[in-house]
Order: sequence, then C-alpha cells, then structure tokens
Amino acid sequence: MHRTSRILLSAIATLSLLVAAPGLASARTSPPPSAALSAGTEVLPIFRGHTQDAGHGRSARNNLSSHGGAIQQTPKVYISWWGPEWTSGFSTGGYSSTAARTYNTDFFTNVGGSAWNNVVKQYCQNVPSGTQKCSTVAGAKYITNLPGQLAGTWNDTTAVPASPTQSQIAAAAIRLQGHFGALNPNATYMVYTPTGKSMNGFGTQWCAWHSSTTVAAGPLAYAYIPYLPDAGASCGMNFINPTNPGDTYGNGYFDGFSVVAGHEYSEAETDPFPNSGWVDRQGAENADKCAWSASSGNVTLGSHVYAVQPTWSNAIGGCAMSAT
Repeated sequence: MHRTSRILLSAIATLSLLVAAPGLASARTSPPPSAALSAGTEVLPIFRGHTQDAGHGRSARNNLSSHGGAIQQTPKVYISWWGPEWTSGFSTGGYSSTAARTYNTDFFTNVGGSAWNNVVKQYCQNVPSGTQKCSTVAGAKYITNLPGQLAGTWNDTTAVPASPTQSQIAAAAIRLQGHFGALNPNATYMVYTPTGKSMNGFGTQWCAWHSSTTVAAGPLAYAYIPYLPDAGASCGMNFINPTNPGDTYGNGYFDGFSVVAGHEYSEAETDPFPNSGWVDRQGAENADKCAWSASSGNVTLGSHVYAVQPTWSNAIGGCAMSAT
C-alpha cells in the first residue's frame, strides 16, 4: 500500500510539473497544423507564456538530425507585399504600413552575416539521414551566412481575400517567384498580407508558418507572415520592448515581425521543404525548439535593434542567440 501510494504521488508530481511548465514541451515540439493547413506546413503557435530553454547537456537524443534533404546553402529572401493596401497605405497603433515595411526590409537587409544567424551555419546537406554533426561526413555542404540576403521586394497589387486560403497564399508566392525570374532553390519567398486580411487560425492558433509548393522548375520554399500587430501580444507585440510613442521606428509595437519572421526564416534555412531537412525526434525544427524562449532578446542589425528568439544549436545542445 505504501509503495503504491509513493508511486501514485510520484506520478501526480510529475504530471503537475508538466502542467506547470507547458512551455518546456511546446518549445521543443512542432504542433500539428490546423485543419486549414496542408501536411508539410510548419506553424509557430501563438504566445502562451515564456518557455524555458532545454538544458545545454549536448544530449544526442534532444538534438536535430538531418533527414537527408536540402538546406539553403546561400540563403536569400524575397518579400511580397500582397494587396493594394500596402501601396495605398494604412495605419495601426499610430504606425504606418510604410513603417512596417521598413522594419521588415531593414531586418532582412541586415540579418545576413549577423552573429544571430551564424547559429545555422553548423547545419548541412549531402549527409546520411540521422547525421547530427556535419563535420563527421566528408563532402558535407554547409549553410553559409553571407551579407545581403534580402534579394528583392515586390508590391503584388492583386486583391487579398478577407481570409485567404493556403492555396491562395501559395499562388501569391508563385507570383512573387515569377516576378523575379528563375526559381532560386536557396530562397524563401515570403508573403505578407495587410491588416485585417489573414488566414483563419491566425492569432488564435498560430502566428505564421512556412511550407513548400512545386513549380515547373522544382520545389519552392515559402512562408506566410500575416500583419502580426493585429494579434497583439499573442504574436509578439512588446515581446521584448515596450512601445515608446517617441520611437517612430516601431520597436516594441513591431517586435512580433522580427521574432516571428525571423523564426520562419531560420527554419526555412535549415528545413526549407519541411521535415526533409533538420528536425528532432518529435519533428520540431531549430526555431520550434526555442519558440517564445525566456532567453529571447534584442540584437543589433545595421543601425537598429530587433527582438529575436534564440534557435537550436546542436553544437551546445541548447538554444543559442549567437555563434561565431
């Protein structure tokens, strides 16, 4: 009887710990997509509280491993400002759509070469499935982190439905690729929608996602970034910085853009065609494992600071804000 009681109490204590620290699990697993999203779509769930990083124990069980697919060796990003609203202009929270565009384009203009994005340089392709350390495989081809990763932006004035579907967002990504010419297999094609026009599930289930589609030239990696301030703190507003009315750049109010778009971009670099690149035993990608981390902070890129989350480093067996 006493032994049974001890076992029961131990089980209750373990369950209580898991309930008390939901972020411990959610930071390291990728949630299943909603019914509106296709298989092979990786979502960032909404903020439900800061998560604690996994320990830096270099545990092989907790690390990412290659699933034999491609990475982005020379990452690039293209941005589509989808909808005539981006051209005609709008304002939310005292900030203009022009300010939102500037914040995002500046972030991607300067993310290349940064210590924050150096974390992904340890990951590679041309290695057997199950590889966790690229240096053990001859001929491995690594992600590089060169300056100038923003390859272009485009105003797509096609009307956006009130609640665009994934197929409509994929079509917008294909238009973006077509506008800039030949498909770049090392690029992420990012589709931004304006305020008030977002796919169902945004702000209630998830903040953004990345996926892939197919064009004649091959697979195309793309990401969907809704107008994140519409979701407030659920998608990163003031995640690191308070909103300062005197700050015309938008730090605080636009924190979600750099946290969330940075999350999707880092995942696309390491797993551009979801679940074929670098993921862990539970299917979580490098940014999933550190999502909404208590170790998030500001990084300086160019002449501004941006809120970002850490991403997973196999080299240290934990979440890292920077690497050499």
